[in-house]
Amino acid sequence: MYIIVPPRLLLLDIAGPAEVLRWANCVQSSVVFDVQYVGPSRQMITSIGLMLTEIGMLPKNIPDDAMVILAGNVDVLMAGYVDDAVRDAAIDEALIVDWLRAVIQPQHRLVSICSGALLLGRAGLLDGYACTTHYSSCAELATLAPKARVLENRLYVEDRNRYTSAGVTAGIDLMLHLVSQLTDHRCAAEIARYLVVYLRRSGTDPQLSPWLEGRNHVHPAIHRVQDAIAANPSQAWTLKTLAKIAGSSPRHLTRLFHDYAGMSIPDYRNHLRVALAQELLTHTRLDMERVAERAGFASTRQLRRAWGRLHMTPPRQARNTDSA
Repeated sequence: MYIIVPPRLLLLDIAGPAEVLRWANCVQSSVVFDVQYVGPSRQMITSIGLMLTEIGMLPKNIPDDAMVILAGNVDVLMAGYVDDAVRDAAIDEALIVDWLRAVIQPQHRLVSICSGALLLGRAGLLDGYACTTHYSSCAELATLAPKARVLENRLYVEDRNRYTSAGVTAGIDLMLHLVSQLTDHRCAAEIARYLVVYLRRSGTDPQLSPWLEGRNHVHPAIHRVQDAIAANPSQAWTLKTLAKIAGSSPRHLTRLFHDYAGMSIPDYRNHLRVALAQELLTHTRLDMERVAERAGFASTRQLRRAWGRLHMTPPRQARNTDSA
């Protein structure tokens, strides 16, 4: 993970996403996020006047599996810059754009937070991609990258290996989304709980992910129950077993779960089972009977009944859409 430190850095654009990655390394070990801070200068002044030092220089090349994150910055007038500093900032930005053009290859993941998308646009790396940025910079991005499809009113946009966000706190949303892709949904939920933030999806998505739904609370016992179900939704969970995990009586757990998650325990379990079935239909060639079995349903009829409560289209369309 190469986090590019630009001039006039908006500090939260780096601190928020980096904290997500730090905590991801604390709660799981299957994927290690090795974060390096690089830029055109060894030191940079941030939006709040804090000086960052010992920044690594932009590398001549990066590994094929690297992810590059570009943070946003603040307007020169807002930063209180004098003429010389404005000139130096423009030079540093030009160096970043030249580096992007020279080093970034098609296999690299590119992530921009806030106005960091403007640097990607100037480098031509958003051409042919859907993208977004801070609402105040969307018009400028459309001018800089006329071949890109700039979407407004989005928390973040994912288009193949390009990830762009609306900025500031939306950078945390985007990084949680990326971590959930690279690890699992449970890891992202645990990080969000630690950061005490809501788990949100992109504005293009019609609804909250079933894996994240009902997690916007801070009750530790309910989170323990949800973690257990999410880790193995196909298991035949009994209320008695879940109550032991929560450390409460079955009756008290039922009431707490509904109050904090906003749904019953069976509804929560079935939401996850349907989500698991959808993933199996999309990414495997298993027949419907095997999909139902692996997702924890006693029969395909039971799967279709639970699916119908959440989707307008039948289960088979998930596979048809994917193969089309």
